[in-house]
Amino acid sequence: MTAIEQTEAARPRGTRLPRRARRNQLLGAAQEVFVAQGYHAAAMDDIAERAGVSKPVLYQHFPGKLDLYLALLDQHCENLLQAVRGALESTTDNKLRVAATMDAYFAYVEEEGGAFRLVFESDLTNEPAVRERVDRVSLQCAEAISDVIAEDTGLSQDESMLLAVGLGGVSQVVARYWLSSESPVARDKAVGLLTSLAWRGIAGFPLHGADGAAAGPAA
Repeated sequence: MTAIEQTEAARPRGTRLPRRARRNQLLGAAQEVFVAQGYHAAAMDDIAERAGVSKPVLYQHFPGKLDLYLALLDQHCENLLQAVRGALESTTDNKLRVAATMDAYFAYVEEEGGAFRLVFESDLTNEPAVRERVDRVSLQCAEAISDVIAEDTGLSQDESMLLAVGLGGVSQVVARYWLSSESPVARDKAVGLLTSLAWRGIAGFPLHGADGAAAGPAA
């Protein structure tokens, strides 16, 4: 059950919930309000009303609006990182790895509730704590991708990181465009097109053999 579904299930006022369940409920309500209104226009009153709780209950869990926003951001940054890592670990076939990683970004932006907007389209990126989290998850995703590139191609870590940042950046930008434009191209077709584009480039680097010699193009 997602945080938003927990919000819907627990919305009636007066319902007593275990602390963790209440926290998840409040996060779900906050996500709805922040995604719809942005950080600056959102008010704690709106979030409490959306969750069906009093403001004192909301403040028991989150001292302020920024604390609530950062808790949400931490949750959804971690979700993205785990999705990318899971895609990279899902196969040893490098072309399928590229496709799975691309699809992880598409799935992330397509997820119900629009949580990706808090990570990629926040109106609070001038806040150091927000900027640090967004930069960190982008770096962590790129590092995960670069580790695979470095291992399979023998490129240096710096060279692999440049390629990884490019692959991750292209994935999230195209996925967001695909969603916002309401493209008639189906998700699997869009992922396939982007994978073909990326693969034509990355496959040009020779697979690094166990003995250090080039062993032909990756997968």
